[in-house]
Amino acid sequence: MDSLLGTAARALAVGDPLGALKCVALRSDPPALALRGIALAQLGQYAVARRVLQRAQRGFGKGEVVAKARCLTAEAEIALLTHDLREFQKPLERASRELGARGDIANALFARLLVIRGLLAVGKVGPAAEALSRLSLSGVPARLIAVAELLRADVAVLELRSRAAEEAIERAGRAAENAGIPPLRSEVERARTEFHAVAARLAAGDSEKPLRLLEIEELLDSGAFVIDACRRSVVAGKDSVSLVTRPVLFALALSLGARAPGEVTRNELIVAAFGPRRPNDSHRARLRVEIGRLRRALEDIAELRATPNGFALIPRRAARVVRLLPPSESETSALSALLAGGDAWSTSALSAALGKSQRSVQRALLELEAAGRVRALGQGRSRRWLAPESTGITTAMLLVARGALG
Repeated sequence: MDSLLGTAARALAVGDPLGALKCVALRSDPPALALRGIALAQLGQYAVARRVLQRAQRGFGKGEVVAKARCLTAEAEIALLTHDLREFQKPLERASRELGARGDIANALFARLLVIRGLLAVGKVGPAAEALSRLSLSGVPARLIAVAELLRADVAVLELRSRAAEEAIERAGRAAENAGIPPLRSEVERARTEFHAVAARLAAGDSEKPLRLLEIEELLDSGAFVIDACRRSVVAGKDSVSLVTRPVLFALALSLGARAPGEVTRNELIVAAFGPRRPNDSHRARLRVEIGRLRRALEDIAELRATPNGFALIPRRAARVVRLLPPSESETSALSALLAGGDAWSTSALSAALGKSQRSVQRALLELEAAGRVRALGQGRSRRWLAPESTGITTAMLLVARGALG
């Protein structure tokens, strides 16, 4: 590696893409093109960066396996940042094996971290957690430790393990300080701010109280009977019943939970579940059917008791019934709460879950996307919506000779 390439590599390692471009902008040899592609990616010029990296990859000879693998890994990270998740896993795993077999341990680990990021991006929390548990971070650069710990925090948040998430963020913070990369420190600080933000509202009777993630975890572990409007489920201790695909049943449960163990009238339940202004006999017949379905869904944790004017929800074990609501009453807040579970949702599924028209859901999604609070995958009917990734580190440690980055 000549001195200009080494200088460019060190500039990229500390988050100085402009400094790197000064060294390689006028060169067209494959190593310089590769470093230029990374610098452009750090500046947010993803489309141009991808084309430059592809030119670099074509320019390397057949025997330059490590350089090609680094180019592939850099391209994969750009694909993740631009939410192009088609067939990202197998090429990255192959690149990781090739890099590891040839002694480039740091970049091999980084490629595996990108695989895990991709799994989280498509809502595969379990496989991502399993892959993280197999990683060994002993003796690796601090920047990689920071990225890995941010991913651990993501997984812990999605699994509602707040203490584990907080500990992972603190470890990421210490590693980011040791790495001395400003964008990395900023990312850790953003993760810390989001972790301590209000995540939901606790409604019990006529009172409401904002809750943070740790308080939500404590509530769910307290044994209370919780009707969770954020994840569309009913939780009683270790038992949980998901109603995310049954919006009518969830609307009935939420309405019954507002007065449990008191009575909710039939007309009130009809309005809550079906929304008519003037309930009629058809609505009442439908209510009987849906109450029967809800009774079967909750039979292990609650009794739905018929009363003279309606129905009452009676928990079988818990003494207290509470509702866990989105942070605010707006449609965007409810959408954010659903997407926070990590799953990919279609517009029609979100519409059904919220009991809103697809047009109103689409407007809310576009509003959230403009604010950076949701992201879309795919086009047309295959489009799916997810919560934003919390780890947004741009490529900073690829395509350089071993030892150039410390």
